[in-house]
Amino acid sequence: MVAIVMGAVSYLNWIEEEIKEYMWQQHLDLLLMPFVLTGFISMWQLLVWWGDYPAFILPAPRDVANTLMHVLADGTLWQHVQVTLWEIVAGLLLGLGTAVVVGYTLAKHQLLEKLLSPYLVAMQAVPVIAIAPLLVIWFGSGYLSKILVCALIVFFPALISTVVGLRSVEPNLRDLMRSLQASRWQMFYMLEVPAALPVLLGGLKIGVTLSVIGAVVGEFMAANQGLGFLINQARGLFNTPLVFVAILTLVFITLTMYGLVALLETRLLRWREH
Repeated sequence: MVAIVMGAVSYLNWIEEEIKEYMWQQHLDLLLMPFVLTGFISMWQLLVWWGDYPAFILPAPRDVANTLMHVLADGTLWQHVQVTLWEIVAGLLLGLGTAVVVGYTLAKHQLLEKLLSPYLVAMQAVPVIAIAPLLVIWFGSGYLSKILVCALIVFFPALISTVVGLRSVEPNLRDLMRSLQASRWQMFYMLEVPAALPVLLGGLKIGVTLSVIGAVVGEFMAANQGLGFLINQARGLFNTPLVFVAILTLVFITLTMYGLVALLETRLLRWREH
């Protein structure tokens, strides 16, 4: 009896150790992140001290932090952030929505895909930064031209993800749905969307990062507000700490949006773990 109890206790202790090790491995990156950030800031500060650079060449972390506090206090940063965020979200939705509709059509009609693919690839071969001035000329320097730049830069990756995702559906599953007399709509939301979701979410991860680039490129061309405009303005005034603040804000926005998509992916694809 004693041996059984001791064996059970040993087994429970082993399970506890395995759980602790698993949790440690799962959250190791989160635990190391503050140390990596501290090391990066320390190296940055050492580089400033070693090179004795003036603030307009390479500002110290403290100068950037002071500038950040200043533009947060007077509302300047938020004024430009909300403009860029609106352009990013609107451009992302427009680009993804168009890509999903076109991608679904091409995935269902291979002849149409063969006819349109050369033009779509040719459109992607032209850099967006070359098209942006034309969009500003055609649609003005307001929101619309920036939203279109975002949509264009997001469109092609999302289109490829949609086509690949829909064509990755197993033919046997399609035959099963047809044997059950499923309608086209039921085939779409019960089979095609869940099966293509991993690839679609992968394309969405790429899209959220590219949409930030698109918004900034559009604001570089012509704008009087937004983080791209703020970078241009600060660069012209040799206010390098403000340039760093705007760039770090863009990085924060990108990481936040990417994290939200990753969280959405975890929740929507939870069924794959079973």
